[in-house]
Amino acid sequence: MPTDSAENGMMPLRLVRSTLIADDIRLFEMRRLDGGELPEFTAGSHIVIRTPNGLLRKYSLCNAPTERDRYAIAVKREADGRGGSRSLVDESRVGDELLVSAPRNSFALVRSAGGYIFIAGGIGITPIMAMVRHLTASGPRNFRLFYCTRKPEATLFREQLSAPELRGRVKIHHDEGDPERMLDLWPVFEQPRGQHVYCCGPRSMMQAVRDMTGHWAASAVHFEAFTEPSRNVAEDRAFTVRLAQSGETIDVAAGVTILEALRGKGHVVPSSCESGTCGTCRTRLLGGEADHRDLVLTDDEKASNIMICVSRARSPELIIDR
Repeated sequence: MPTDSAENGMMPLRLVRSTLIADDIRLFEMRRLDGGELPEFTAGSHIVIRTPNGLLRKYSLCNAPTERDRYAIAVKREADGRGGSRSLVDESRVGDELLVSAPRNSFALVRSAGGYIFIAGGIGITPIMAMVRHLTASGPRNFRLFYCTRKPEATLFREQLSAPELRGRVKIHHDEGDPERMLDLWPVFEQPRGQHVYCCGPRSMMQAVRDMTGHWAASAVHFEAFTEPSRNVAEDRAFTVRLAQSGETIDVAAGVTILEALRGKGHVVPSSCESGTCGTCRTRLLGGEADHRDLVLTDDEKASNIMICVSRARSPELIIDR
């Protein structure tokens, strides 16, 4: 494991707690080696951790932003994932040092909102839990949380979310994995009232929320992915990207994103979520037909923009404004 935090911009933290808190989900708590204060964060922030097998993985902070002595994350062991969560759950031990980035926030609360509607699915509760803790501690605030899980044993923070001060604000719904028992959220979104929506959960849930909030202002609906986008390489095709400003042509292989291909050629490209939900990597699309796979762009915006962290091409070539 690399230990030169100055070189890679990450800091070594001590893993001081690893506790099973729901089916296949562990709570990890990390503190500074010297016991001092950590860089501050805001509700909705995430950190990047180098797992024991060397992979970099993003996890949302779920503790209260006022807690400067620790970072807390919840990690679901994904048996069929790429190995990052398995490595962190199976190989890390209390007392280990982990390299961790400073917090970043691509899912921040809009302070001027007339209220907040939180939609969480499964482990997608983690960034929203920090939001609930922040709003509860900062005084009377207008928010409601709808939290969907398969069963009680898979539900994180059940005790905290059942606290008396949250009565009437939190609804926990179990569907046992049956589509017929899914929570009907349409009444929640039917009439916009100046509130902002924050949704984190499975991509199917986020797409459903996107569809139900089509009549809302796009700036009032926010998404955060808790897993990396799936890549069905068998369906992906190679294509090329032409950079309009320089004329450079870059090959994008199947299973490689445009973002990765650009960085492979030495281009510095801003990004955050790398799952098509935050909008950081939005790029002007000047030519070609895109295969849009994000949850950010409206139908009108898709004609002239592309999220290069997840979207691909339907045509042999795309021309982008770089």
